[in-house]
Amino acid sequence: MTAFASIADFEAALARPRKADGKAQEAASARQMSLTKPAGSLGRLEEIAIFFAGWQSRERPRLDRARAAIFAGNHGVAAHGVSAFPSAVTAQMVANFETGGAAINALSATAGLELEIVALDLDRPTADFTSVPAMTQAECLDALNAGAEAVEPDLDLIVLGEMGIANSTAAAALCARSLGGTAADWVGPGTGVGAEGVTRKVEVVERALAVHAYAGRSAFETLRRVGGRETAAIAGAAMRARQLGVPVLLDGFICCAAIAPMAADNPAIADHCIAGHCSAERGHALLLDKLGLDPLLSLGMRLGEGSGAAVAAGVVRAALAAHDRMATFAQAAVSASP
Repeated sequence: MTAFASIADFEAALARPRKADGKAQEAASARQMSLTKPAGSLGRLEEIAIFFAGWQSRERPRLDRARAAIFAGNHGVAAHGVSAFPSAVTAQMVANFETGGAAINALSATAGLELEIVALDLDRPTADFTSVPAMTQAECLDALNAGAEAVEPDLDLIVLGEMGIANSTAAAALCARSLGGTAADWVGPGTGVGAEGVTRKVEVVERALAVHAYAGRSAFETLRRVGGRETAAIAGAAMRARQLGVPVLLDGFICCAAIAPMAADNPAIADHCIAGHCSAERGHALLLDKLGLDPLLSLGMRLGEGSGAAVAAGVVRAALAAHDRMATFAQAAVSASP
C-alpha cells in the first residue's frame, strides 16, 4: 500500500508525528537504575537504550531485525562540474553494492544489518535545479514513497544512507533553503574537489537559491526543487519510520540534509533519529547542531553510502545488550548503596 497517496498525506504525517512511548521510557530508566553499575556510568549507552525503549514500546528494546537502506539517484546539476567523478559512477557503485564489494557491504554485515539497495531511475537524472525544479510533484512523491517502502513494521531499526554523484551540492542547497545561512556555509569538497571546485559549487547553489526564491518553502517543495530522488527517498523513509515507530540511524551530511526540510516545518521530526556520526564534510557539524542531534561517533569519515551509521549500529547493539543482559542489584545480590 502506498504510504503517501498525495502531497497532503505527506504533509499531514509531518504535521502530526507519532510520539515516543513515555511509559516504556520510564520503565527502561528504572531498569537502568537497578543494574549493577553506578547510575549514569555507561553514559550515552544508557541514553540509547532508553531512546529505543520509547520508540519500540519495550522496557528491554532489541535489534532482532535491523536494515540498512541505501538510496541512489543521479542529478542534472552534475553537468556544472560540481563533482570529482562523472554521473556514471553512481550506477557503477550501485553494481558494486549489489555484488558485495563496497564498504557498506562489509560494515552492514559486521553490524548485523540487512542491506537493501534502492536505485531510483539512474538513467533519468533529475533536472538541473539552477534553472527549473529538480523534480515534478509526481516524481518527488514517487521518490518519497520509494523510501517509505523500504521501512517495514517489524523492523527494530533502520539505517539510512545514499549514493549519488553531485548530491553534496543538492544537500547544501537543501540546508540553505531550509535552515538559512549562505551557500558557502554549507558547501564542502564532497567527493574531493579542490578550492576551484568548491567555489563552483557555491556559485551553483547560490544560483539555485535565487531561481527558487519565489517558490513555497514547504518541506515537499524544497525537496522537489533542490533535492534529488535519493534525498527525497530518505525523507520518505524517515517519515514512514516515524509513523511505524521504527528508530532511525542517520548517516552523514547528505543523509541528514534530507531531513532538514522536514525539520524546518516541524523541528520534532528528528526526535526518533540518532545521528550515527559527524562526517568530515564541512556543513555536517552545523547541520547536526540545527537538527539538535548529538552524533555517536566522529571518525573523520566522509564516504556516505550509510557507512558511518553502519559503524554506529554496533554502538547501538552494545547499548541494548548491556541494558538487556546485565543483572540487577537484586539478581546479583549486590548492595545498591552503602
